[in-house]
Amino acid sequence: MSRPADSSANRRPASPVLRLLEGVDRLTEWLEKSVLGASVLFLAALLIIHVLGRQLFGNGVTGQVELTQMSLVIMTFAGLGYAVRRARHISMSAFFDQLSGRPRKVLLIIISLGTGALMFYLAWYASEYVATMAERGRTSSALQIPLWIPYLAAPIGLLLAGIQFWLTAVRNLTSRDTYRSFSEKDEYLAAPDDSTP
Repeated sequence: MSRPADSSANRRPASPVLRLLEGVDRLTEWLEKSVLGASVLFLAALLIIHVLGRQLFGNGVTGQVELTQMSLVIMTFAGLGYAVRRARHISMSAFFDQLSGRPRKVLLIIISLGTGALMFYLAWYASEYVATMAERGRTSSALQIPLWIPYLAAPIGLLLAGIQFWLTAVRNLTSRDTYRSFSEKDEYLAAPDDSTP
């Protein structure tokens, strides 16, 4: 399990560029947390109201399935950047885990830059898809909500994930330590020893 970056007083002062990037990191974190929190609360309230409506009045919320699907799309893509920020994303690390020191850091920088570029590329294609959907005027069947609105979460989420991967690369290029994300050091806590009585 990785630990957050140490914010002790003996840390050297950050350059203006790093302070700017830390500001970008905090802003995107606030955006991701807000969207995720609002989506989870909306989905919970929707399902509770739907169940109560069906049990008490025999009729649930119209379009509940559509709203649930849209909320899940939004949560999935909004959570993408947040998972990268906390270094909790899926990674194929068999080879990476065998390395240590400088080779490990260099590989992490290459992976971060490449994956970030891929996220930006996918965000561009997702934005084209959303634009096409808006031009065609596609709407949901029950509530007639324009589908481009919930699907806009895809290019935004991919863009935020790309930013997080590139922030990880910048952090590793400007720091002596190795970071799995912009704020998470590449350190693992020792497993507890069960042999002690």
